[in-house]
Amino acid sequence: MKVLVVGSGGREHTLIWKLKQSKKVDNIFCAPGNGGISKIAKCVNIKADNIRALADFAARNKIHLTVVGPEAPLAAGIADEFTKRKLKVFAPDKSASQLESSKVFSKEFMRKYHIPTAAFKVFTTAAEAIGFCRTVEYPVVIKADGLAAGKGAVVVKNAEQATATIENMMVKKQFGSAGDTILVESFLQGQEISVMALTDGKTIVPLLASQDHKQAFDGDRGPNTGGMGAYCPTGFATDEIMTRINDYVLAPTLSGLNKEGITYKGVLYAGLMITPGGPKVLEYNCRFGDPETQVVLPLLRTDLYELMMAVVNRKLASIGQLSWRNDSAACVVMASKGYPGNYTTGVKIGGLPNKDDNNCVVFHAGTVYKNSQYMTSGGRVLGVVGLDKNLQLALNRAYRTVNKIKFEGARYRKDIGFRVLNLKRK
Repeated sequence: MKVLVVGSGGREHTLIWKLKQSKKVDNIFCAPGNGGISKIAKCVNIKADNIRALADFAARNKIHLTVVGPEAPLAAGIADEFTKRKLKVFAPDKSASQLESSKVFSKEFMRKYHIPTAAFKVFTTAAEAIGFCRTVEYPVVIKADGLAAGKGAVVVKNAEQATATIENMMVKKQFGSAGDTILVESFLQGQEISVMALTDGKTIVPLLASQDHKQAFDGDRGPNTGGMGAYCPTGFATDEIMTRINDYVLAPTLSGLNKEGITYKGVLYAGLMITPGGPKVLEYNCRFGDPETQVVLPLLRTDLYELMMAVVNRKLASIGQLSWRNDSAACVVMASKGYPGNYTTGVKIGGLPNKDDNNCVVFHAGTVYKNSQYMTSGGRVLGVVGLDKNLQLALNRAYRTVNKIKFEGARYRKDIGFRVLNLKRK
C-alpha cells in the first residue's frame, strides 16, 4: 500500500516511522517533509496547505491513504477535497476542524454539551477586553480565537500584562487574523495532560495520556512554545481519571458532534487540566499533538496503518483493544537559539546517531539535508526520544543522546518530567 503523510515536523517524522513498521505499507511519501524524513520516505515538494496539488498527487500516484499532520490544511478543508475526489484521508473535515481552528466555536460547543471547561468571555474589540480585564481576579488566560501555532494562549498575572497581551493580539496582530476575536478565561489550577483519541464518528478509542512541556525554560518559565518535550504515560492519568475523561469529555464530545451533524474521522486531541474538581478541557486539537506523538506512538504495538484504515472506513469497533509496550517514553526537544522568538537557521548539526536504537530514536522537526550534512531549518530542530521500563531511565537515555548532538546555539529543557518525578519523591 502507498501512504502520503502531509507535513514537515517531528510529528510527521514519527508518523512515518511508525507507519513503516506496518507489513501492509510498501511506500511512503511525505509532502513536503524534512531532512530526517527524506531518509525514510520519498519527500515531495508540495506545501502542506496546497490542498489541490496534494489531492492531484494522491490521485495520480494511486495513494491508498493520506494522513494529515498539521492544523492549517485541516482548517482549510483538505479532508473535504479528498473525500469529494473519493480519496481516502485520515483527517476530520472542515466543519469538525472548527474545534481547533476556532476557540470560540469550541468553547461554545463545550458549554452547549455540558463538557467541563473553564468559564470564559468572548471579545471582538480590544477596548472591551481591556475594560473587562480591569474587573477580574488574576491570573486569567487570554486566547486568540484562531490558529496560532500553539502559542496563542497566554497566562497573565495582572491588568498591565493583560492589556499588553490584548494589544499584541488585537491591535498589533501578533497572530494575524487569528487575534481578531479573543477569549478571556478563568485560570485552572492542576496538572495539564494530553489525551489523543481515535474516532470514526461512531466509536472513540483513547490512546495513552501524555504530558507536554509548553514553556521555553526549565521550571515552566518563559514564553509558550509549540512544546519543548513530553513523556508518556503520565501518573496523573489514573484509571479513575481516564474513566472520567471518557465519560465526561470524549463520549459527550462525540455525541455532541453527531448532534451537530458532524461525522468526525481522525484524531481528537483533548488538552486537559486535572483540577481538584476533576478533568476540565483547556482546548481541542483535531490532529496528533507535537511532541506528544513522539512519546505515544513508540509505545503502541497495534499496527497504526490498520488503525487508521479502520477509522477511515468507520470500522474502528472491529479493532478491539489496543496493544501497548509496557514501558515509558520521554522526548527532549532541541531548539534553535532564540526560539520561540527570532532564531537563525542553516546551522550545521553534528553528533547525530548513525542509526536508530530500539530504545532511543531521534525525530527530525526542523532540518534539511544538503551536501551530506544535516542543517537546522526551524525553531524546534530535533526530538530525542528515550524508551525504558520507567520514566527516569527513559529520560536518562534521551539526555545521553542529547548531550552527543551538537549545533551552535542549541538549547533544551533539562527538567522534562519534573512534575511527576517530584511527586514521586515526596
